[in-house]
Amino acid sequence: MTTRAPHPETWLEVRPQGLYCKPGGFYVDPARPVERAVVTHGHADHARPNNAKVLATPETLAIMKARYRDAAGKSLQPLAYGEVQKVGEVDVAFAPAGHVLGSAQAVLSYKGARCVVSGDYKRRADPTCAAFEPVACDVFITEATFGLPVFRHPDDKEEISKIFKSLELFPERAHLVGAYGLGKAQRVIALLRQAGYQRPIYLHGALQALCELYQAEGVALGQLEPVAGREAVELAGAIVMAPPSALADRWSRRLPDAVTAMASGWMRVRQRARQRGVELPLIISDHADWDELTATLEEVAAPEVWVTHGNEEALVHWASQKGFRARALSLIGRGEEEQESE
Repeated sequence: MTTRAPHPETWLEVRPQGLYCKPGGFYVDPARPVERAVVTHGHADHARPNNAKVLATPETLAIMKARYRDAAGKSLQPLAYGEVQKVGEVDVAFAPAGHVLGSAQAVLSYKGARCVVSGDYKRRADPTCAAFEPVACDVFITEATFGLPVFRHPDDKEEISKIFKSLELFPERAHLVGAYGLGKAQRVIALLRQAGYQRPIYLHGALQALCELYQAEGVALGQLEPVAGREAVELAGAIVMAPPSALADRWSRRLPDAVTAMASGWMRVRQRARQRGVELPLIISDHADWDELTATLEEVAAPEVWVTHGNEEALVHWASQKGFRARALSLIGRGEEEQESE
């Protein structure tokens, strides 16, 4: 940023609707319907219905249309990674965030100053979406869902291997895996396929549409079958995917003596696993853990960091100790689904 470039503090502000870019006339991931929205990804706490104009990646727009249909927005404008669109006086681009299919960091450039709004992100490999790309900038707005040193996610392959070990021990029991419907369910399926599991994977009806969307976007998920219409005997020894809300409801009782698993970064907290009645906690997250968050701040090397969406204070303290100018950025509506989207 040159000495004459306007500091992002002068053209970005937090309003009740969300983060507003004044020279662009748009909000990033607004919490309420607005005239113009730039949306980083399809999770419901970032992509809300009934905005008039929406700028997002093609994949995120496809997710919004699948979820909201006509309420996805009156005008939907796709912008692929690396392309630039001028909105008002601001150049807007998207860079991959590695969170879910189509997820993006919003790169905002205005009169020589650049701010990157990360949305949600992670740094480890995910076969279902493009990997995070660091972008040089003057201000980096980072999430902090797992912004405490206690949150260090284990290797995904080790977590997936727990399912296979359980299947060996209990071949007569169905293995019911709870996972959020957008991103986590498809990632767990893809990780199972990478580990060599070729049998059909059975789906709760709530997961089918987004799994079909992922497959239509070119993400290989193998043979998927609906649970509906199956006899219990057919599901003995099978892997069944369902949204977390279905783990303890009547729907799950049709499964033969199910081993209940849950894929979430929050499974690091044993109390949360016990509260949900989870026998097999799988610590698999689509958010950066503490090590990934701090490594990202060092790699991006923005002189200024704004922290939002989670445990802000610890990351602000760490960044300040490392010489970054850091502060918390409180945004309304963030984290409402953090336990679900994780």
